[in-house]
Amino acid sequence: MTSIYDRDLPRCAANHDAMTPLAFIERTAAVYPQRLAIVHGARRLTWSDTYARCRRLASALAAHGIARGDTVAAMLPNVPAMIEAHFGVPMAGAVLNALNTRLDAASIAFMLDHGEARAVLVDPEFSAVLQEALSLRQVQRPVLVIDVDDALHVGPGGRIGSIEYEAFLAGGDPAWVWQGPQDEWDAISLNYTSGTTGNPKGVVYHHRGAAMNAISNILEWDMPRHAVYLWTLPLFHCNGWCFPWTLAARAGVNVCLRKVDAQLIFDLIRAEGVTHYCGAPIVHNLLVNAPSAMKAEISHPVKAMVAGAAPPAAMIEGMEEMGFDITHTYGLTEVYGPAAVCVKQADWDALPVGERAALNARQGVAYHLQRGMTVMDPETMTPVPADGETMGEIMFRGNITMKGYLKNPAATEAAFAGGWFHSGDLAVIHPDGYVKIKDRSKDIIISGGENISSIEVEDALYRHPAVLAAAVVARPDAQWGETPCAFIELKAGASVSAEDIVAHCRQHLARFKVPRAVVFGELPKTATGKIQKFELRKQAGSATAIDV
Repeated sequence: MTSIYDRDLPRCAANHDAMTPLAFIERTAAVYPQRLAIVHGARRLTWSDTYARCRRLASALAAHGIARGDTVAAMLPNVPAMIEAHFGVPMAGAVLNALNTRLDAASIAFMLDHGEARAVLVDPEFSAVLQEALSLRQVQRPVLVIDVDDALHVGPGGRIGSIEYEAFLAGGDPAWVWQGPQDEWDAISLNYTSGTTGNPKGVVYHHRGAAMNAISNILEWDMPRHAVYLWTLPLFHCNGWCFPWTLAARAGVNVCLRKVDAQLIFDLIRAEGVTHYCGAPIVHNLLVNAPSAMKAEISHPVKAMVAGAAPPAAMIEGMEEMGFDITHTYGLTEVYGPAAVCVKQADWDALPVGERAALNARQGVAYHLQRGMTVMDPETMTPVPADGETMGEIMFRGNITMKGYLKNPAATEAAFAGGWFHSGDLAVIHPDGYVKIKDRSKDIIISGGENISSIEVEDALYRHPAVLAAAVVARPDAQWGETPCAFIELKAGASVSAEDIVAHCRQHLARFKVPRAVVFGELPKTATGKIQKFELRKQAGSATAIDV
């Protein structure tokens, strides 16, 4: 029987519109046209300027035959054109594929082919790699290459395309009437996972999810109007965790940053009055361990957001001591970047900093607009008890979850088995409902039948004053099957022995969890600062064992 609320109450243009983050810039340009939108060196753009440039970009792409469902790639650092692409490309109905700028030519060639890119924007710093990638493609379809010159670029690289970005924009219409998505389920962006084996998977975002995560960022951070945001986070990483759209909604300021440099970051925080920034744990560690003189004279409040599988409590403690208010979020590429947050409770304020940091190191609860987050047994699909001990797999469901993997129905079906997205992260739920990661399913160490969390061991290592970065993987052991092997990157000027590290770990861990091998050196990392454990596993077998 039809409900009375479904009779004679039609859905129409007057009462229903497809949700899209593109509406944010339209409103902000109308309400705050002269407010500052983008800072890049000496360059300043207002929201009116930026909106007009985004419309020019959309218009110019359309004039070159780019239409709904086409892919436009971008191989750019955090420069104004990358921010503009987050609006101009989808305004043309196209899908933005922000490429990881640290990948090799073969990987880029795969992505251009797999995503069927029709056009690509490229910075001179990456022109040589892109040119090689274009030559390695298996599918030789025409690709429009647009060079994006940047006055702040120093070093090798030149133009490889048929037109420069500013000339391309000049051919577009600043008053072009763009159309929103036909359906909010339409794709807005394509992001490739940083797979460790085989080809990466193409994660597809929709307009609805992008808008909802952008709004959730505001809610989780209590982000005010006109916040000044520093782009320490790569814009190619999950579309900058949806913050290009968040900043447009808040009429904030995008302070561009070509590369992460501690001195430059602190200089920009002072000079531009930066109020917010995001980054992986390694970025925050870089700032925590910077010389005191570099951090001087920052008197205004700064809010930092960290997202990682498990940022060490020592790093969170260091940020607090620096005076930065840190918010810990958690997520994956498949959930638009951060989709969970460790909400701080008022009664935590009375706790010692170490205890407070340990609580804040948990992955927490679902974002406001993510429908659900839980920990379940992946075989039975039943929730684990909230006892802080029983492990299961973190799962998400809701609007802030990808459409699926491009051209990979089997992987999509597996990821959504049982009506939830399977993260692959092993975790527990505490009695207060907060989730805490114990490990990636592939990273758990099974020693003598006992499970050892590599994250727990890493957290102990980070508490050593000489340790800058640490990673723990399984090392084959004839007696125990596997034992922990620690890889450590020391702070500049620090000197410590393997025996010192083992003695330190004995103070914080059960004996069977203490690393039985310690290797010093720079750790291999992805472009987003994640330590590449698969590379370390290759080395662990040859590491020298230590008597613990």
